Amino acid sequence: MALATKQSDCATQAPPTRRARVFRLALPAVGEQVLNTFVGLADTFLIGHLSWQAAQQLGYTSTDALNGVGLANQVVGLITVLFSAVGVGATAVIARSRGSKDMASANLALRQSLLIGLGMGLLSTLLMLLLAPATMDMLGAAPEVRPLGVEFLQIAALSFAPAAVLFLATSALRGAGDTKTPLWIMLVVNAINILGSWLLINGNLGAPALGVRGTAIGASAARTVGALILLAILLRSGRGGMRLSFDLRPHVEMIKRILRIGAPSGLEQLVFQGAILIFVRFVTGLGTVAYAAHNVVLNIESLSFLPGFGYAIAASALVGYNLGAGSPADAEADVYEAQIQGTLMMSALGVVMMLFPHQLISLFTPDPAVADAGANAMRLAGLFQPLLAVNFIMSGGLRGAGDTRWPLITKLISTWGVRLPLIMLMLHLGWGLTGVWIGMTFDFGVQATLAWWQFQRGKWKHQRV
Repeated sequence: MALATKQSDCATQAPPTRRARVFRLALPAVGEQVLNTFVGLADTFLIGHLSWQAAQQLGYTSTDALNGVGLANQVVGLITVLFSAVGVGATAVIARSRGSKDMASANLALRQSLLIGLGMGLLSTLLMLLLAPATMDMLGAAPEVRPLGVEFLQIAALSFAPAAVLFLATSALRGAGDTKTPLWIMLVVNAINILGSWLLINGNLGAPALGVRGTAIGASAARTVGALILLAILLRSGRGGMRLSFDLRPHVEMIKRILRIGAPSGLEQLVFQGAILIFVRFVTGLGTVAYAAHNVVLNIESLSFLPGFGYAIAASALVGYNLGAGSPADAEADVYEAQIQGTLMMSALGVVMMLFPHQLISLFTPDPAVADAGANAMRLAGLFQPLLAVNFIMSGGLRGAGDTRWPLITKLISTWGVRLPLIMLMLHLGWGLTGVWIGMTFDFGVQATLAWWQFQRGKWKHQRV
């Protein structure tokens, strides 16, 4: 009787609803994105609170340090999005392989994506060690800021190869439906980064006060340890059906598959980041206080991105899996559910940003001039959160299907055709930092409209991977 009752309970137990399924996959991904972003956010917070004693010893202020780290992180961000572009290809191939029950192809994609990433990481290290001074000049760094940005960038460059492993291995696991392991890895990365930076920026507990150099060492060490732990897990026991072997021979056809999907995504980010570098020149021309305010607002705003990023990851994995399983209707329905949940979360964060701009900025810098300069920018950042949610999640669904060309087209149209010309006009009219963020608002509106339109067309359902 007990056995019959147990069998009856199992038979009547309903599978998780679509809402629950999407939420369970997205929530750890959101958490991982929070932790990934928190590396830079913690560095901004800690360097923004450079002590008076450390500043006297090092010979620069916390505002100069914020600007140096902010400019250098623009370049670090450009390098890491290239790793992420390969990750987009790996995620799409692995999710489609998992849906069709072909885990041998999924594991082959894991190995080949790591090979590509290691090559990219080592090349990037060499280039940045050589070109860091010229890069800071190109970004228009002020004389007092330039050496700080160069120092940060050259130290960060030493961890580009481990960072590539970290980004690509976590992308592979997400494609396999495992969003929990990347979350735990990023917890470790953050703990090491916060501890190292806290010790080395101001010289706590007898450590040397290294300021900007301490920030770079903490972040680089954290990403390196995270990559080593993840490699050990994948080599020893594996996760989500993914297991790494020592067979590192290049497989030309798989590399082509990954790059066919990932290359447009990488080009998309190059197009976007190229515009951002020009954009940064505009902002640095407004003065050090305006740029410090802009950098702090960007870091705070990056937290509001995270639900969108997490749900975009879930949308990519679900679309790839469902298309591999031959169910495009489920793929479409899952993306719409992800869109609803992600938009609600980001809109709630946007309301907080609009209501408490000064208080949020003051968490990262004690300088009231910086808070005053960034208040309107913070309000505008809160206003366009729903637009960002649509763009992130719909684009995530397209990438999961292998349609990475449309986001590239969107960036060309919107960032170069809307953001930059509008910002130039706003600055000409004397709107300053507020005008810069008005241009960004219109840019994100166009991106959201184009992403929604492309998803509605449905051509992604027949995309070859």
